[in-house]
Amino acid sequence: MNAARLRTLPLALASVGMGILLAYSTCDAIPAIGPVLIVITTVLLQILSNFANDYGDYVHGADHAGRVGPDRMVQSGEIPPAAMLTGIRVVALLSLLSGGALLYVVVGLTPKAFSFFAIGLAAIWAAYHYTAGTRPYGYAGLGDVFVFVFFGMVGVVGSYLVLCYEMVPTILLPAISVGLLATGVLNLNNIRDIKSDISAGKKTIPVRIGLAAAKKYHLFLLFGSVSSSILYVVLNYKSPFQFVFLLLLPLIYLNAKAVIRLPGDNLRSIDPYLKQLAFTTLFFVLFFGIGNLFSQI
Repeated sequence: MNAARLRTLPLALASVGMGILLAYSTCDAIPAIGPVLIVITTVLLQILSNFANDYGDYVHGADHAGRVGPDRMVQSGEIPPAAMLTGIRVVALLSLLSGGALLYVVVGLTPKAFSFFAIGLAAIWAAYHYTAGTRPYGYAGLGDVFVFVFFGMVGVVGSYLVLCYEMVPTILLPAISVGLLATGVLNLNNIRDIKSDISAGKKTIPVRIGLAAAKKYHLFLLFGSVSSSILYVVLNYKSPFQFVFLLLLPLIYLNAKAVIRLPGDNLRSIDPYLKQLAFTTLFFVLFFGIGNLFSQI
C-alpha cells in the first residue's frame, strides 16, 4: 500500500471529478457506469505513475539515503526492483483493460473511441516515463508540462467528452484551473527535493530557476487557477451559488503563505503542504462542480 502512495489519489480524482461534475451540469442522459469506470481507470493510472516513480528514481539515483520526503519502497529495500517492475506491468495492463471497458460501454466501437484509446496509451506512457525509462522527461524539467496536460486538459476535458460527446470551449477554463493546481503540488514536491535532485542530476523547474523564482512560480500557479475558475463562472453565470468555491480561498492563501515563508535551510518543512494542496484541490473541484450543478435547479 505504501508503494501505491494513496495520498496522491485526491489529486487524480480531482482531475476527472471536475470533468464528471461539469458533464452532469451541462449534459443529458449520462450512463451511470461511465463515471465509475472513469474513476477506476484514473486510480489505476495514478498507482501506475507512483510505482514507476518509485522504480525510476531508484534506478536513476534520485532516491538515496540523503533524500527528504516519504520513504520509497525500492530504495528502502522493502520491494525488489524486479518485483516493482512486475507491478508496473500488471497495473498498466489493468489500466488498459479498464479504459478499454469504459470506451466500449460508453462510447462504443466508433472512431471517437479509437482516438480516446490512443490518448489512454499516451497516459500510460507518460505515467511510466516521468522518472523511468532511458530518457525520463521528469529529469529534463518537463514534469510540469505533462502534469498540466494530463491532470488538466486530458483529465478534465477527456472525462467530460467521454460522457458528453461534444466539446464546449469554456470547459478549457476549469481544465486549466485543475491543471495549474496539480502542477502546484508537483512544484511543492520539487521545491522540497531541490538538494537531492541536484545531486541526482534531476533538472526540475525549481532546480533550473532556483528557490526564490520557484516560489513566485508557485504563486502564479495558484493565482492562475483561481482566475480561470472565476472567468468560467462569469462566462456561464446562472446563480451566485456558482461562486461557492471561493470559500476555499483561505486554504489557498495558507498554502501560498507557507511557500513564501519557506526557509532555504529547511525545505522539508513544506512537505505537509503537498497533502494540504492536494486535498484543497479536491474540495475546490467538489465545491466548483456542486455550485454549477445547483445553478441548474
